[in-house]
Amino acid sequence: MTNNDIVQKLWNLCDVLRDDGINYSDYVTELVLLLFIKMVHENTEAGTLKKHPLPEGCRWSDLNSKSGINLLNDYKRILLSLSTGKDADGTLVHDDPLISAIYADAQTRLREPRHLEQMIKTLDQIDWFSAQKDGLGDLYEGLLEKNANETKSGAGQYFTPRALINTMVRCLKPQPGEIIQDPAAGTAGFLIAAHQYIKTQTDDLYDLTTEQKTFQTTKAYVGIELVPGTRRLALMNCLLHGMEGDAEGVVHLGNALGQTGAGLEKADVILANPPFGTSKGGDASITRDDLTYKTSNKQLAFLQHIYRNLKPGGRAAVVLPDNVLFEAGVGTDVRRDLMNKCNLHTILRLPTGIFYAQGVKTNVLFFTKGSATDKQQEENCTENVWVYDLRTNMPSFGKRTPFGDQHLKPFEAVFGGSANGDSKRTEGEYSFHSDKIELPEETKATEENQGVDERMMHSRWRSFSRQWIAEHKGDSLDISWLKDSDSVDAANLPEPSVLAGEAMGELVQALGELDALMRALGAEEEADGARVLLQEVMGEVK
Repeated sequence: MTNNDIVQKLWNLCDVLRDDGINYSDYVTELVLLLFIKMVHENTEAGTLKKHPLPEGCRWSDLNSKSGINLLNDYKRILLSLSTGKDADGTLVHDDPLISAIYADAQTRLREPRHLEQMIKTLDQIDWFSAQKDGLGDLYEGLLEKNANETKSGAGQYFTPRALINTMVRCLKPQPGEIIQDPAAGTAGFLIAAHQYIKTQTDDLYDLTTEQKTFQTTKAYVGIELVPGTRRLALMNCLLHGMEGDAEGVVHLGNALGQTGAGLEKADVILANPPFGTSKGGDASITRDDLTYKTSNKQLAFLQHIYRNLKPGGRAAVVLPDNVLFEAGVGTDVRRDLMNKCNLHTILRLPTGIFYAQGVKTNVLFFTKGSATDKQQEENCTENVWVYDLRTNMPSFGKRTPFGDQHLKPFEAVFGGSANGDSKRTEGEYSFHSDKIELPEETKATEENQGVDERMMHSRWRSFSRQWIAEHKGDSLDISWLKDSDSVDAANLPEPSVLAGEAMGELVQALGELDALMRALGAEEEADGARVLLQEVMGEVK
């Protein structure tokens, strides 16, 4: 049984739990509260864990031998004990702050003992020997990904596609002994990918000294997550991947745009995908007084935090929506400050559809603190920005067209072997038929005047000088040159009245078809009511 099979088997349990009123968003939390106890049991049995981290009376063997109301009551007791560290009579059962953090305010919403019993039996029927060969942490991440891909759960807001995470990590090449941070950790995907990358470079950490191994598991990775439920998932994820962190775990609960973020030590590497949108209630969640440019745009605030929190020579890769690249006012100030203090060497324009918010256009910014020749430099650090266009004439990715490693390999190849982006680079990369993409006439004319070869205009990989960005783009980083075959030429659009008339005609036709369908389905009364409502609305328009 593969991990994918196990993930599907566990996910199918959600259908059972619907009778208990549990939806997709609750299901993963409900499952992992139980699954973590089981996985700890399996890791202990396999000898992966030196000692059982859960107190006696709160282990898997205390659950799978019971049934009925006694099982449900005992499970509630276990959750309370793990959360508070005390039993019902006040007896101290554990003083592990990490376990308390994982089970903070943990409560089951299960009302039917038979549903809990069915979950336990299903977990006991799984071939855990096969699962451990693939890695229990990978199994857990498979569940998180399944939840993120379920649109009804809304979980995709904290899940970055695995292929993109791995590409960003491979480009930045985190090293043993470095401080690696994610100020918007979500379920800790970036930190875990960095840890796995370092393990592959060090023979599963066996090449390191005992002191170095301890650093990697307890101090190397630090994340911040604002939502307690998401942090719970992250802490479990880290522990199952052998990452303990400090007394608070790898992922701390707090606000990176508040005092928690201000108190972080400087990092060697920062990988992040900050949440989209503006701060709710204005800038109420952005309480930092050390950010130079005040803004209610969370991405602009996160970007400031990230490049300010890098050590000299530190490097970062951060996912940001298009508005950060072109927003005027404070946006322009932040971009200028970034290009002054850091070498913004690479921008990857991502295709649409790879995140939960359909249609949101995103990019990855790669930068290093200081200049290519002086990591202590604080002015005019960016000389050239290389842009890879993986968006124009690419499909809109989703369940039917999954986004994967094969789409990112051409970018990794031209990025080069240097984590600082200073490998020797050459313009000209024609993957995904970019050589056949049409060029906008104004772009073609402008670039011909500048002596740019037409073949180079078709390349997905271009370099733009800092001076050109200032003079021609006004320090906007929204740089594109290829023309999407689906794009609309605004200059050739009909008059607005014609467009409005066409839209009205299509709408009337659609309403007529819906009316006929409702009557064919025997819903004449509803159709008549809708028609009356429409007549009233049209009458009001008159």
